[in-house]
Formats: sequence, structure tokens, C-alpha cells
Amino acid sequence: MRTDLFDFELPDNAIALRPAEPRDSARLLVVHPVKGGCAHDDADLADKSVRDLPSLLNPGDALVFNDTRVIPAALAGMRIRGETQAKVDFNLTKQVNESSWRAFARPAKRLEVGDRVHFGHSGESCYLGALDATVSAKGEAGEVELAFDFSGDVLDDAIRTVGMMPLPPYIALKRGADDRDRQSYQTVYAKKDGAVAAPTAGLHFTPELLAALDARGISRHFVTLHVGPGTFLPVKTDDTDGHAMHSEWGEVSAATAAALNETRARGGRIVAVGTTSLRLLESAASENGTIAPWSGETSIFITPGYRFKAVDVLMTNFHLPRSTLFMLVAAFSGLGTMRAAYAHAIHSGYRFYSYGDASLLFPAKVPSS
Repeated sequence: MRTDLFDFELPDNAIALRPAEPRDSARLLVVHPVKGGCAHDDADLADKSVRDLPSLLNPGDALVFNDTRVIPAALAGMRIRGETQAKVDFNLTKQVNESSWRAFARPAKRLEVGDRVHFGHSGESCYLGALDATVSAKGEAGEVELAFDFSGDVLDDAIRTVGMMPLPPYIALKRGADDRDRQSYQTVYAKKDGAVAAPTAGLHFTPELLAALDARGISRHFVTLHVGPGTFLPVKTDDTDGHAMHSEWGEVSAATAAALNETRARGGRIVAVGTTSLRLLESAASENGTIAPWSGETSIFITPGYRFKAVDVLMTNFHLPRSTLFMLVAAFSGLGTMRAAYAHAIHSGYRFYSYGDASLLFPAKVPSS
């Protein structure tokens, strides 16, 4: 499909720089497609709050959360080359092995293979706030590979000490990350280290909201998808067929797969919290919708025309124009529906992107034959 079909104008002041406080006070746009989601005015929209979520779902439905934990993957470094030094910022993107990470460097032109990079404060060990690495490879578009002097748990501790939360570019260009982001840019149920971007729909949940969902009889289940930086990248090709997705590691446990299949069997709906949960469930599902235990890399790219197998309802934030995530929600609820929904959200003052408000999407109606 033509990429420009997924473009739209967004006022700069619609981009949220901080989350709603408390988290579950964020607005929630409920989107029910009509007429198959093909026209530009075919959305049944309702303005709600995230706190209304229990009443918008049915007892017996199953919520699926991504329990990945965001690591503080933004590192400010000093390149050392002989007697010369230069500041270079890095965003870790993917772990290669126990001691190496791929990263985006800015400006990458200051780096050469073999350069030493110092992170953090002076000290004799990572526990005193120092971390050093060697540039072991350079790729395209600013990507490098860093071989750190530490490995394993020691390296993980060092990164937690010197790193900052890897805020998305549309926030990071307006303000620096701070200590508030270490809590704000993490879900309350985050468990497994590995993401370099937050599963942002999950940021809206509080212990109080989770308790209200429990009381409503809506079950909770967890999958893991370590979100990569590709989630923020716009599609730069003229046609979606020319776009290559970044792969991300994920896992669906046998217990979660069995519970979700049982939910479907007794008439309950699977509600994905976030596009990351949806992409992982769709990767693990067979053509008949059965979800199998699954582990590995997924680069699934969902565009209009895709037939959803595993997910019945999607809760997600508002996404970038021309992004793979806006293409995904257009596939789920219909392109016309989502263009109408986003136009309403912009006109009504909804807050966009990672720290913004949320939407609750229902699938496009398939015309009867």
C-alpha cells in the first residue's frame, strides 16, 4: 500500500512530554468501526477515561500485558582517541552477547572501529559509576557495536548506574530524561529486563485499576516482547512492501497460551494491551487462532488486509504518522475508521504518543457475503 495513505498532520503541542498523573486518569477514546471501516466518517467514537476500562470490558475477557522492563539504555559517552576526546551519545538497541550491544550513536561520524568510549563518572569499577567500551564495528545509519569491559550481571548493573531512560526522539528533542522518567517510563508490572522502549499502553495501569479489573472478573496474563527502537521509526519507502521491520525477541509461555485458548473456548475475548502484545500473540497463533507456546525473534509487519487470528480488542496509545504502528491499528479497525478517530482525537485535545492518552479499538466489521 502507498505509505502516504497513513500520513496525517499533528500539532506539535499535542505531543505529551509527561504522563497523566495519576496514570489511570488519562483519556481513553473508544473506537467502534462501522460500515467495514472503509470510509472516512465511519467510526462510532466515545470519550472515556482509562479508569472506565473495567466497565468497557466483559467478565471473562482476558487482558494480555507485556511484562518487559525498560533498561536505562541512553548513555552519554566520551570518545577517547589518543590525546583527543569527543562527546558522543548512544542508545543501546539490542544485546549481541554477554558483553556487547548494538547501539545508535550520535554523531556517529566521530567514531571509528577501535575507539575507546568512557561512560559515567571516574572510578575503578562499575559500582563507582564507571563503564568503558570499545567500538568493535560500525554499520549504516549511525549504528555501531560496543564491546564493553564488563559482561553479564556486572554489565547490567553498570548500565543501570550510568544510563538514563531512552525516551523516544519526539520527547528527547524537547527535554532531557530525568529521574522521574525512571518510574514514569516503566509499567507497574515490568519484570524482565531487555526493552529499550516502553510498551506504552501499559503505562496507564495502576494497582487500583488492576484491582478493579480483577473485581470485574477480567483475567490478567503476561507475555514478554523486548521492545526495540524500530517502534519509533517512520516508514521511509513509498510503498509498505519496501519496508523492512526490525526484529524483536519475545516469548509466550505454555501456561499463558493455554489460559488464552481456554478464554476463547468459553466465549471470552482476548484484549491486547499494546501493539507489542498483539504482535507477539499474532506471531504465536495458528491460522485457526490457537495460540501456541512460542519463543524467538519476530519481525511481523501488520498492514491493512491482514487477517487477525488471536486478538479481539486492542488498547493502544496514539501513534506517529507513517509509522508501522499506525498501519497496524488501521489494519485492525480500518484505515477510514482510524483516520476519523485520530481527527477527533486531535480536535478534542487528546495527548499523543508514549506519554499520551489511549484508545480502545474494536475490529473492523467484515461485510457479510
